[in-house]
Amino acid sequence: MDEVFRALADPSRRGLLDRLNQRNGQSLRELCAGLDMTRQSVTKHLAVLAEANLVAVVWRGREKLHYLNAAPIGEIAERWISHYDRQRVSALSDLKKALEETPMNKPEFVYTTYISTTPERLWQALTEPAFTRQYWDGLSFESDWRAGSEMTVHLKDGVAIADPAQVVLEADPYRRLSYTWHTFTPEWAASYGLSDEYLAKVAAERRSKVTFDIEPAGDQVKLTVVHDGFDPGSTVLGGISAGWPKLLSDLKTLLEKAGLGVGDKLPVG
Repeated sequence: MDEVFRALADPSRRGLLDRLNQRNGQSLRELCAGLDMTRQSVTKHLAVLAEANLVAVVWRGREKLHYLNAAPIGEIAERWISHYDRQRVSALSDLKKALEETPMNKPEFVYTTYISTTPERLWQALTEPAFTRQYWDGLSFESDWRAGSEMTVHLKDGVAIADPAQVVLEADPYRRLSYTWHTFTPEWAASYGLSDEYLAKVAAERRSKVTFDIEPAGDQVKLTVVHDGFDPGSTVLGGISAGWPKLLSDLKTLLEKAGLGVGDKLPVG
């Protein structure tokens, strides 16, 4: 947490975060526009913010885009400040809420977190039904996890959702996993208590996709989740932007509380 507080202590870095909060997914050129700072200074400040995990970097072809990342603020709010007077740290809580609930001005969601685990165990937690059910509200996925293979989604009540367009896009074990987002059906809506009106809205949108990038980072693993392919003004984007932070926090807790040695299996149930 020290890196986060050091990064936030500088007003120039807070200003860069404000700019990303107003318009996420900016290039270095865009962030420098209108600032009374040199390109070199902005680059150095962004490096500090990225080191503190307050900024996530995503490459789009040859362009490097910067995204505000809510994960460190969430960890401070949920894992540290609970031991102190919440009234005194309400600003952090409010910032966390703003980061997670503010609609994205780019039609995509980017989130980076660091987990004390191994790439192998993280891959296992992302793909094996016995483990996804533990942090994904009872949801599980069935597939052979090869590019082009179909993926069946099993809801918490046991209902299975299959669709020829619900497929694995990329599968590089322990490094990268990407698949199309699930099909919105009446059974799915009923399982989560959602209205017919909401179902009609999300079912009318084009299918999005989610990508998990897994990178070793010392004794941790850096996990970057990119969910994109949304229509402008997407209703689905609003829903997943609030859901992913909690889901990934629960995934992190599951893996870190397991306390496993190298080669051990995650506990079931």
